[in-house]
Order: sequence, then structure tokens, then C-alpha cells
Amino acid sequence: MSLRVTILGSGTSLGVPMIACPCMVCQSSNPKDKRLRSSVLVQSGETNLVIDTGPDFRMQMLQSGTTHLEGILITHCHKDHTAGLDDVRAFNWINNTKAHVYAEASVIKSLRQEFAYAFSESKYPGLPDIILNKIDEQPFEVEGLPVIPIRVMHHLLPVLGFRIGDFCYLTDTNHVPENQFSKIRGSKVLVVDGLRHETHISHFNLSQALELIAELKPDKAYITHISHQLGLHDEINPTLPSNVELAYDGLVFEL
Repeated sequence: MSLRVTILGSGTSLGVPMIACPCMVCQSSNPKDKRLRSSVLVQSGETNLVIDTGPDFRMQMLQSGTTHLEGILITHCHKDHTAGLDDVRAFNWINNTKAHVYAEASVIKSLRQEFAYAFSESKYPGLPDIILNKIDEQPFEVEGLPVIPIRVMHHLLPVLGFRIGDFCYLTDTNHVPENQFSKIRGSKVLVVDGLRHETHISHFNLSQALELIAELKPDKAYITHISHQLGLHDEINPTLPSNVELAYDGLVFEL
């Protein structure tokens, strides 16, 4: 299985460039410091999957040139990972297809509340047309593409990471149970949450992310969900182990 992976967003709401923000990262002219909310596009053949649809989803789809989606995987219910779901209506209209969303039961409940108008019995034309597919920790397929859910914890909130082929994606986590390690081991590329240098209640900091990477030993790892508190890309990246880099928006790699 060959994959093409695009980092659509490598940041977090605590790190979105703000005009009035005086910090070095927000004022940086380096495009790698301009981080939209965390999301990733996985392509295999004619199948396009997106993991998470945050508030920047529309812009990310335009920037990546994505014209169709076969599936949207949702890691958890927080707004910075779901708020852009309304914009699937563009794909509904262009491709004359429903949007297939894959999420846990608790996340589906949240989506039905947040986007209640999209699931009402009396819908008017133009509303998002979404099919919600309930998943759990069992492997499943999207258009023949196998997906392995990985259970991680975002403080007290259960979150799903995903393995697709030799690619693993873990965002919004500060704990990966050891019984999930076997799902990750052997992957060629791991993208993992690494918010900042200081400890955080619900995210890995950089040193914790590096410890996990050293334990799991992927060929290559990228740090994502980066806040401006981590610092400038060009200052932090050279300090990382040889097989680890900071992710950045627009990064593309193939497996």
C-alpha cells in the first residue's frame, strides 16, 4: 500500500497567528511558523482521507487542492478538531455525494448536537449531507483502505489515534497505554502531539513526545499540535534527534 500524506495543519488554537500577538512565533516571517489547527490528509490511489476538520478545514482543503473526500476520521469531539465539518457541503455539491464521517459513539453524539441542523428530519437544500459511521477500537476500512484505531488519553478524555498502512497519527494525547504499543510498532512514520516545553495537563510536551518516539522506534517521526510556546521552527528543529522533525503546514511525505 503506497500512501501520500500531507500535513494540513500542525498547530493548535494556542498558537494560531494573531495580528495583535507580540510573540516571536506569531510575528515570524517563516511559513513553517504559520500553523493552522492540526489535521492531516492521507491519500492512497483514488482514496482521500482527512483526519479531523478543525476551524481551518475550508482553507486547508483549498490550499491542498483536494477535490473529493472518501472519508473523514475524527479523533475526538473538541471544537478545534470538529468545527469545520459544516464545510463538507462543498464536497456534497461538487461530487454529488454524502460525506462519510467515522467517529466513536460519544463523538457522534457531540456532532449531532453541534450540527443539529445537518441531521434534522426536515432539511432544506444546501445543508451538509453527512453519514455518521460509528467506530470503536476495532479495525475498519474506508473504500478498501484499512484503518487501525489506537486508543490514547487526552488527560481524562479517551481519544483515537489512527494507523493507516505504515503511517501512525496521534494527536491530543498525554498518555498512550502500553497495550496499544503493538499497533504502532513497525510503522515507518509517526506523527505525534508535542505542544510545548513545559508540562501540560492533557498534551505531551516535547520531551515526553521524544520519549515515546524513542520507545516505539519509528523510522521517522514528526511533532505536531505545536503551540507558539514551543518556539521558532528554525531554532527548535536542529535540536531534535536525527529521525525527528517538527511538522509544518504543507509538509508532504510518501510511504
